[in-house]
Amino acid sequence: MKHAYVFPGQGSQFPGMGKNHYDQSAFAKKLFEQGNEIAGFRLSDIMFTGSEADLKQTNVTQPAIFLHSVIAFKTVDNARPEMVAGHSLGEFSALVANSVLSFEDGMRLVIIRSAAMQQACILNPGTMAAVLALDDVQVETICKQLEKETGEILVPANYNCPGQIVISGSLKGIEIGCERLKAAGARRAVILSVGGAFHSPLMEPAREELKSAIEKTTFYNPTCPVYQNIIAKAVLDKEEIKKNLIDQLTGPVRWTQSIVAMIKDGATHFTEIGPGKVLQGLIAKIDKTVNAVGVN
Repeated sequence: MKHAYVFPGQGSQFPGMGKNHYDQSAFAKKLFEQGNEIAGFRLSDIMFTGSEADLKQTNVTQPAIFLHSVIAFKTVDNARPEMVAGHSLGEFSALVANSVLSFEDGMRLVIIRSAAMQQACILNPGTMAAVLALDDVQVETICKQLEKETGEILVPANYNCPGQIVISGSLKGIEIGCERLKAAGARRAVILSVGGAFHSPLMEPAREELKSAIEKTTFYNPTCPVYQNIIAKAVLDKEEIKKNLIDQLTGPVRWTQSIVAMIKDGATHFTEIGPGKVLQGLIAKIDKTVNAVGVN
C-alpha cells in the first residue's frame, strides 16, 4: 500500500485560485510573494481577481497552477509521498514535491517554459482536439496515416484515460483528423480552445529553450520515484529526469499508462494536489478500485 501524490496541468485553473491559502497562511503568503518576484509581475493578483480569459494565457496559466500546487503541497501536514507524478506542467510541481527541484528553480523553469511555449504557438500555429470512445491504437494509426498522406503534423498528445485521447497538430491536420476519426467511430472529436499544438513537434522551438534552461539548473536525486509522462515509468536518476522533462514538450503525456504503472508498483491511495479535480476524475476512469482525493 503506497500513497501517491499527483499534480494537475493546464486546464485546472479557475478565477480566485489560491486565495484561501494566501488569506489563511503567512507561510503561503510569503511563497506567493516570492512567486510574484520571480515571475516579474503580480501573478497572485491575476489568480485572485482575474477573469477566466486572463487565466487562459499560457504565460499566466502555467506559473499560476504551479504556484498554487506547490503552496498547497507545502501546507499539507506531514506530506510524505511515496511516489509522484504530474500531468504535463504538473510534472514540475511533482519534482518540487520529491525534492528534485527547489521551489525557486521550479518557478523559474515554469516561467521560461510557459513563455517559450506561447512563442512557439505564434511561430508554429496549431491546435488540439479531444477524441472520445476510440481505441488508442486506432487513433495512433489514423494520425500516422494522415501525416503520411498530407504532410501535416498530427500526433496523440495526451492519453488521459481509456477512451479519451487528445491529439495535437497543425490547424489543417487537426481539422482533417477530426473528420477521419469521427468516420472511424469516435463518439466525438472536438477541437479544443487552446493556444497551440502542445506535446507535438510544433513545440520544438520551446523544447530547445527549455533544454538550455534545464541544463543551467541544479537538479537533485529524488526522495521518491517520479513517474514521468514521456515514459510512464518510475525514475530515480536526476539526469534521466532532466532528459524526460525536456522531451515531454514535444512528446505525449502518457497519463493512463503512468497511473497503471503506479498502481502496479503498489499505489492504492492518490492525492491530487492543486487546483481543480481533473486528475481525480481521470484516475477513477482508469481504475475504480483505488482511492483518489484532492487537496486544493
